[in-house]
Amino acid sequence: MAPAETPLRGPVPSLPKGFRVSGLHAGLKRNPTREDISLIVSDRPATAAGVYTQNLVFAAPVAFDRARTPGTGFRGIIVNSGNANACTGTQGETDTAAMAHVTAEAIGGLESSVLVMSTGIIGEFLPMETIENGIRTVADQLADNEESVLRAARGFMTTDTRPKLTGVTFGKTPEGGTYQMLGMAKGAAMIGPKLATMLGLIITDAAITPDDAQRLLHQAADLTFNCVSVDGHMSTNDTVLLLANGAAGEEPLAGKDLEAFESALKNACDVLAHEIADDGEGATHVIRIEVTGAESREDARKVARAVADSPLVKTAIAGADPNWGRIVSAAGYAEVSFDPGRLTLRVNGIELFKNASPVGFDAKKASQSIRESRETLIEIDLGDGPGEIRFYTSDLTAEYVRLNADYHT
Repeated sequence: MAPAETPLRGPVPSLPKGFRVSGLHAGLKRNPTREDISLIVSDRPATAAGVYTQNLVFAAPVAFDRARTPGTGFRGIIVNSGNANACTGTQGETDTAAMAHVTAEAIGGLESSVLVMSTGIIGEFLPMETIENGIRTVADQLADNEESVLRAARGFMTTDTRPKLTGVTFGKTPEGGTYQMLGMAKGAAMIGPKLATMLGLIITDAAITPDDAQRLLHQAADLTFNCVSVDGHMSTNDTVLLLANGAAGEEPLAGKDLEAFESALKNACDVLAHEIADDGEGATHVIRIEVTGAESREDARKVARAVADSPLVKTAIAGADPNWGRIVSAAGYAEVSFDPGRLTLRVNGIELFKNASPVGFDAKKASQSIRESRETLIEIDLGDGPGEIRFYTSDLTAEYVRLNADYHT
């Protein structure tokens, strides 16, 4: 049973030019108030890129999209939640292709212009009659207003408590305006790099080449979505797609404009990554881990992930316990070479450990700083190396256990 939905944080972002979206309840989820089909359509052919789970057991839509991206000429993305279409063999492949075919017919495009994303229960066949009827209906409801954006974002959700949306403006269009970018995502558990049980979509009215789109999406995901872990469990359906339709400027971005796009893309992905960790199932804290001074970025990532995936660290934060020993020991078993005598640890700006020894600190004040804030910051300085990373996770509570013991979308 999914938790109750909570309101979206902040205003609903505007759609970039040339896009229409919608979402509806078709019948995949038992709760009739929860959307389970979403459709995103570009009114003109768009460039698409994608990054996907690295799990060897991957869902049919992952294989379908991976074979098509990067590329050009894309018009639509159809998304279903409530059923992952994973571990469903050749029937799953057939059903994914059928989703693309029906979507193409409904929006007046080619079957090759559609991408597919699914999330939900693993190992169940899609109810194709229900899905096909839902696709045809949602195509008739496409719009570019706030309610349609919210419906589309909710159609991604499984155990999420709220839609995850972000909007960014960047650069300067040929007409003197700014380009727009909108991101939406889902994810609350079974979250572990690379990627996680998440679906993500970034759409923009800028034009970009397929090679640049793929390169920049991969870079952004590596620094954001691949730096989130709720429970360390890599899933079967993880997909992040980028769709750029050039409605605000037909020439592919280059130079400073491309740099502005790169920055906007990373910022959008970082906001969504933070939102996923913040909405971790049963979470009372989102934890931001900043590792600096490592020999390389990958070394920093390994240390951050060891800390993020430690049940002892996560439960300590849940209990507002500034237990520096759990954090330091997790860093020590990350299989990264560093001098423990140079390690410095701070929690919410309070120094707890330095030069291989605990630092005298006010434990009550440190505990209060954790208890009274939704976000906990863990800073680990390993020395003077160039490697650094930002990593997100959430605390571990009894509610997480209950949700996953009882889980059924």
